[in-house]
Amino acid sequence: MSLRALIMRSVTTALTSPTRRRWARDAAAMSARLRGERPTIRYFHQADDPYSHLAAQMLPRLRARYAAEIEIWLVPPPEDSAAPDRERLRAYGLRDAARVAQARGLTFPGDAALPAAQAVERLQAVLAEALDQGRFDDVAPAAGASLWTDDDRALTGQATPNGTPSPGRAEALLAAGAARRAELGHYLGGMFHFEGEWFWGVDRLGHLEARLAARGLDREAGSPPLAPSLEPSLGPAPLGAPPTVEAWFSFRSPYSWLFMPRIRELTQAYGAKLELRPILPMVMRGLAVPRIKTIYITLDCKREAERLDLPFGRIVDPVGAGAERALAVLHHAMDLGLGEQFAELGLKAAFADGIALAEDTGLYDVTRRAGLTDAQTAAALADQSWRQRAEVNRAALLEAGLWGAPTFRVSGREAHWGQDRLWMLEDDIRAAMAQTPSASAT
Repeated sequence: MSLRALIMRSVTTALTSPTRRRWARDAAAMSARLRGERPTIRYFHQADDPYSHLAAQMLPRLRARYAAEIEIWLVPPPEDSAAPDRERLRAYGLRDAARVAQARGLTFPGDAALPAAQAVERLQAVLAEALDQGRFDDVAPAAGASLWTDDDRALTGQATPNGTPSPGRAEALLAAGAARRAELGHYLGGMFHFEGEWFWGVDRLGHLEARLAARGLDREAGSPPLAPSLEPSLGPAPLGAPPTVEAWFSFRSPYSWLFMPRIRELTQAYGAKLELRPILPMVMRGLAVPRIKTIYITLDCKREAERLDLPFGRIVDPVGAGAERALAVLHHAMDLGLGEQFAELGLKAAFADGIALAEDTGLYDVTRRAGLTDAQTAAALADQSWRQRAEVNRAALLEAGLWGAPTFRVSGREAHWGQDRLWMLEDDIRAAMAQTPSASAT
């Protein structure tokens, strides 16, 4: 293995080490105590972010359940470099938030539209005033609902009877929030920060709750968390014809590794056909991934991998030649009926085994374990026709309204994005089967 690959594997192994994480948590807690701080959750709210609207609804429950202060900051949207294909992201967030809200007993309108800039500014002013008056928990859910239902009169009515918000106050709070968020090391809205660690919205609130409980801050110790992670139930399949599931993924996406073995298990449980649609990594398609984002994703994947009992952390980034060689082999493996095996083993090699897919020793080891002969691997590496398949998949992904990996959809239905949305995939599979009688039932 090359020196570069060895160094990368060593660095990522150290970064994701449970020992390092434990030391970092202990150091952050000690530093806060030395400053005389009580345990404090910092929440960063973005007014025009659907996920922030869901997170804000959880604040009163968090305050009641956990003996920690909650410090609220208003923040602007992330920079373009941290939010690729912003318009698709914004449109997807609306329908995704509606599904998440329904599953978690929260509220978000199913017919929400993207708000006008003036309405967002009005909401920011209302939230700034509420924050100054210590009324954020009460005002934010109702005011946010007014924004997402396009009820301008109700939004205006959220202001206090004493007058309109102070001019420029929202801008000042947004600037302060952006600076504080950057100082602590993040870029998104809807984020919770506790003693050196970040948690995204209601989807990662369960991890935050575990941290708080471990610190002895849970007033209802032993009770179920407020926001547990959502996973497929793998219940009995309904009668009906199993559908086709398209799965877009990238060999450079760590979330694709967490996704691949589970989507294989899920589709097999329902007898669904899994259609792999590999794509080039985002940075190889001209989409930026800032370093701060890469670090957060790596640490978040480690937590999720532990929850899912999957190995993760010995990483050799396959960007460039590694990803291209893996795609070339996969192109042939799929035609040989070995695509799923190679996809899973290749992702595991890159993100758990510390194997360099850019090097022959590593790649051939993976292909042999997937069932390919050395001759088949060599033929695949000599063939550039995989590029056409990857481009077709990229175009289909954009047409489906998304841009990144992992993404999936069932029989042409709406596409979903993320390894933490497999419960949506299961719902869609079951709905498709219920609507399509099987041949034996007709």
